[in-house]
Amino acid sequence: MTNAMSWVVQKEEAPMLLRTFLREKKSVSKRLLAAVKFKGGQLEVNGQEVTVRHLLQPGDTVRMVLPPEYPTLQPEPTPFMIHFEDDHILVAEKKAGMSTIPSREHPYGSLAQAVLHYYQEHQIQATFHAVNRLDKGTSGLLLIAKHGYAHERMSQLQKQGQLKRCYQALIQGQLPPTLDVIDAPIGRQDTSIITREVRADGKCARTHVKTGASSPDYSLIELQLETGRTHQIRVHLAYVGYPLVGDELYGGQPATFAHQALHCHKLAFKHPFSGEWLSFQLALPFSWFPYMKGMACTCE
Repeated sequence: MTNAMSWVVQKEEAPMLLRTFLREKKSVSKRLLAAVKFKGGQLEVNGQEVTVRHLLQPGDTVRMVLPPEYPTLQPEPTPFMIHFEDDHILVAEKKAGMSTIPSREHPYGSLAQAVLHYYQEHQIQATFHAVNRLDKGTSGLLLIAKHGYAHERMSQLQKQGQLKRCYQALIQGQLPPTLDVIDAPIGRQDTSIITREVRADGKCARTHVKTGASSPDYSLIELQLETGRTHQIRVHLAYVGYPLVGDELYGGQPATFAHQALHCHKLAFKHPFSGEWLSFQLALPFSWFPYMKGMACTCE
């Protein structure tokens, strides 16, 4: 992993203050720039340390050294699968039943703690930056930034629609063929700190739905998030009357696996620095197969 980023100033980018170059041309947030200045980072132009007030000229080489990151969680030697890794990002596989980050109820065994142990073993000085999160019972692909600048860039790209997350879900019954988008605001229930619901004063939430294969008892459907609200898919499917199999929190029938039948099977995104489009897919867990007997899956 690299802790520094370098750029050559183009003719159309000069003369320009270094602060303006970093904030407007390289999308460095005010918070990150302050961390570089005051928490152990460094700014250089042509190999010389400078301040943000330095006036750039065409052809200058700008180097931003990121401040060191110190994990606040205890690393744990828990195995997990890595599907992609470079200096800036990591695509990991989270199993159902594993928390993304520890909580008061589940303080150990999280993906965050497993990743931090991996960093420790490979001498990567970084903390855990999850770009997308998966509920404890949800399996699938999860995108992790390996430093704060990559996390900021991925968050910006996500807001611009440059991060696509596709899920597969198992429901009881069959969705109406006309149901292709669920557009309903989501907010926290007044009586719970965990459970969400569709409510008029909630935040905008849109889920795209595609019907896949079905049997007399169950349907396998594909969903794509346009927004990323807590429990969004679970709440939206319960709202339209088709809760996830196993999702007892939102009215789903119990299943032989003790979690909601939801799996993030596809991630596609624009790399925050190379600009290359990357795409990853992950097959369904074997525990789903008994429910899929007689289905001919048409999900892509």
